[in-house]
Amino acid sequence: MNKLCRQVSIESPGPTIKDCVFSFEVPVPDVPPNGARIRVVCAGACYRIRRSPSISSVSSTGSVSSLSTELSQDLGLGGSVISGLPGGACLGGMPQSPAHHGVRDGALFPGYEVAGIVESLGAEVEDNATIQEGDRVVLYPYDGVPHGYAEFIIVHELKYLVKIPDSVPLPVAAMLPTGALLAMNTVFNAHQYVEDILRQRGEDGVCKILIVGTGGLALWAMRIASHHFKDTKMRVQLTVASLKDEGFLMAKEFKTVNVVQWSEDLYERQLIERTTDACNGEVDIVIDFGTTSRSLHRSLQCLSKGGVVFMCSEVAEKLMPKFSRLADERQQRIKAVDMGTIEQLQELVKLVGNGEIEPPPHTVFPAEEACKVMEKLCNSEIQGRAILQFYDAD
Repeated sequence: MNKLCRQVSIESPGPTIKDCVFSFEVPVPDVPPNGARIRVVCAGACYRIRRSPSISSVSSTGSVSSLSTELSQDLGLGGSVISGLPGGACLGGMPQSPAHHGVRDGALFPGYEVAGIVESLGAEVEDNATIQEGDRVVLYPYDGVPHGYAEFIIVHELKYLVKIPDSVPLPVAAMLPTGALLAMNTVFNAHQYVEDILRQRGEDGVCKILIVGTGGLALWAMRIASHHFKDTKMRVQLTVASLKDEGFLMAKEFKTVNVVQWSEDLYERQLIERTTDACNGEVDIVIDFGTTSRSLHRSLQCLSKGGVVFMCSEVAEKLMPKFSRLADERQQRIKAVDMGTIEQLQELVKLVGNGEIEPPPHTVFPAEEACKVMEKLCNSEIQGRAILQFYDAD
């Protein structure tokens, strides 16, 4: 197929938020024999960490600079590549959000989120396959997933596609494969610890969980945890440590969830005391999506002896060496959580489709406005998640 399709490349947004978005055209990929070609309708505005420099033969001002930086990182020369859309974004040092470069993180996190429609199936796909042309799907972010949100992408095996019921709008579906899935796996990882704590404390015992952050990850974690532990008869106490004002308002929608605001205007000791007061003492489990040294240090100070902190593995591998000694001294543990499984994604799709879990607030923008979207995200001007729309399915 010799046609071209649109692709958007977003480089690292810095304090000036200028010249970080590039648009160019790429060939529409051929359909693999046992796979499918997907017309991308919506994509969640999140970034990717580390992509293969050999994945694309297309070059642009953005993609060339990103690839050179990633090669430097792979060779141990420093720097790290993260890409919200194709082309990548370069940040020095450890993978981190744009907030560490002078602007605030507006619900950006590592990941890859695509929802679309099956446009074509490969010639060797069986007629009775579970996936058919015209199906609405999300793409599980497997190793080797296509690197970039172009108008058309391909998957070499249908097993990585999850069908979306009509009850789930595609903008909502685009939030599920990374942010919501990581949040679900984190809650599932915490489940055994919750059970052990409740068993040890008897029928009247309570397990206290602190969720740090009000970006996309934390908002999903709050909703999934509220649903997952709903049968514990109020024996699981959830508290959200909000990192910004609008997140504080959003978190209040759950009457059974406590909210404490982590204002940067206060001293650390004041924030720790404010948190322990809101939680009626130290907490047993922290789910920390703050992803900074400061938030992790604060989380450990709010955590009880023997408690555990759960973090995204991509961040934990950088922070754990710095905090392992402190955690050991306090007899605490830091656990890294990987992306969830495709079976969990299928369950998540079902729960959202049935209305058992309500998605967090989100706003849909045309893909052509990616530059403005990034600027708004980095200045915390968008509540919840930002979704880029490449194609109007209606």
